[in-house]
Amino acid sequence: MDKLKGYIILANPPDRAKDDSTVGSKNGQLSRAGSLTVLRRTSSKTKVGSTSSSRTSISTENDSYASVDLGVDKLPPTDTPDASHVCSIRLRNLIRRLQKEDISKEDLQRNLEYAASVLETVYIDETRRLCDEDDELSEVEPDAVPSEVRDWLALTFTRSMSNIKRRGEEKPKFKSVAHAIRAGIMVDRIYRRLSSSTGLHVPPHVLLLLKHLDEWGFDVFAVNDAADNHSLKFVGYELLQKYDIIAKYKINSTVLDTFLLNLEIGYSKYKNPYHNLLHGADVAQSVHVILNQSKLVHWLTDIEIFATIIAALIHDYEHTGTTNNFHIMTGSEVALLYNDRAVLENYHISASFRMMKNDDSNILSNLSREEFKEFRNLVIDMVLATDMSFHFQQIKNLKGLLSMPESIDKAKALSMVLHCADIGHPAKEWNLHYKWTNQLLEEFFRQGDREKELGLPFSPLCDRSGVLVAESQIGFIDFIVDPSFQVMSDMLEKIVSNLLKEQRSGSATSINEDPAYDVKKDKSTSTTSLHSSSGSSRSSTPKLLGSDGKFEFLKPWLDHLVKNKQIWKERAAKDAEERKKKEAKGENTNNNNSDTSSKTSDVKTNDSQANSPIPLNPSGK
Repeated sequence: MDKLKGYIILANPPDRAKDDSTVGSKNGQLSRAGSLTVLRRTSSKTKVGSTSSSRTSISTENDSYASVDLGVDKLPPTDTPDASHVCSIRLRNLIRRLQKEDISKEDLQRNLEYAASVLETVYIDETRRLCDEDDELSEVEPDAVPSEVRDWLALTFTRSMSNIKRRGEEKPKFKSVAHAIRAGIMVDRIYRRLSSSTGLHVPPHVLLLLKHLDEWGFDVFAVNDAADNHSLKFVGYELLQKYDIIAKYKINSTVLDTFLLNLEIGYSKYKNPYHNLLHGADVAQSVHVILNQSKLVHWLTDIEIFATIIAALIHDYEHTGTTNNFHIMTGSEVALLYNDRAVLENYHISASFRMMKNDDSNILSNLSREEFKEFRNLVIDMVLATDMSFHFQQIKNLKGLLSMPESIDKAKALSMVLHCADIGHPAKEWNLHYKWTNQLLEEFFRQGDREKELGLPFSPLCDRSGVLVAESQIGFIDFIVDPSFQVMSDMLEKIVSNLLKEQRSGSATSINEDPAYDVKKDKSTSTTSLHSSSGSSRSSTPKLLGSDGKFEFLKPWLDHLVKNKQIWKERAAKDAEERKKKEAKGENTNNNNSDTSSKTSDVKTNDSQANSPIPLNPSGK
């Protein structure tokens, strides 16, 4: 019944099939004899009140026409509220005529096509209402993880979904025509102008590390050390250069430099161990690798690529180093400003666009009004989707969309890519994952210290005197990261497979031979750059079809998830053995507490059992 939200269900008494003029008064719509009718609500109550009499008249006329004639010319448009009701009348008329064999094949075909169009319209409307289901952790068995880990999962990744989510604007029709126009403009830009930007200076030793920008194992820590704490600036610049965004949208080099430096200042504002400029650079680079390796980039327009990169760069701008729940519990200014809804995510977006309004950092100054609107809408959708409390709902929605034949909305697809990149450090190599884990825990502990000072209860994983690190990471991988990457992989395969089908049918540009994304050498940086090209040469994009004829792409994150989880399991088992040994010692352990506490560690086990440090080793041995 929830899925019919926004619709009116009219149950009418039977045995009145011949009385087609019967008119119901609810919401200005018709009731129908002997049927269960689903009608869409009108969007304005005032409009309903002012037009109910005229609509009743029109509906009565449609009813009569639907039950007597077999033409479709006078039937209401398929996307109007009356269409589903009139369609039900017409279908009943068809059934009666079929029983009497009093209908031609042509009339039957025309009416079935009309009915199919009505059903398709209702189906699409209902698909957009998938967000009405509540979040849950139903897949997590009660004993699967420690209670503290379960509490953390529930607090961080679930929320009440009683509020109505904002629906994105409907996409325009005739997309292929729009893409063709954009492609023509893109080619024209290449011939008519070059970028006025002279480019940013990237030190040679930083360039050597940026050569690995297309790799999943890219080490942002090494880049940050080499770049003197400017990894976000150089990674951001290289990504914009790689997709030729700087030239396409005439971004001045000085303005771009100021924008990237302001981003770094914002990320460094609160000196966070985890949510800092390295995290911004890492997430942006991860998004790029996913787009590039999956070939999803061929599905996107220039402005969508631009918005995706910027959304990744700004997604945690001026992060306070505390969770949304902390802001809500303390009644902070941002929590009051955004009414406890996606507090930090709303702030990141607002602060970033406010910064870009300044002339010296406005990288959007050359966008047209339409381009800016599309850019802003996509950035807002993507960054809001990084709110972890939407996690389970986001996964549910995509699983539902994957089971349907319709294509997936670009905003939803790109939001999922950014979300996975944001939580994806457990899917990286162990040495990188280990560093991110320690930094995140330190940030949690600092929040716990503040909660202790304020007399608030500790949030999950924020009590530095006792955290089950290995168990928390196992739970994080099992219930959050692994399912997310699995759904994202399925989504990417579906999208690109559909592109390949269009390619075979001749209705789309060949992905394997796409001249719009020719990989060339970038003269300014020596890193590969995805420049638009009007040439006819074959793209160096590798073949996307496997030996079985299905779309394939590399998923390096899957192996890392398996390996990292195994390492944490081994550590958890070792920690459990050490705790048992200490418990067996009894009083001897208590007598040695003073010696044990002096050997402090950044990562500790549960204080109810022991205070000895967990032996975390970056090598994984």
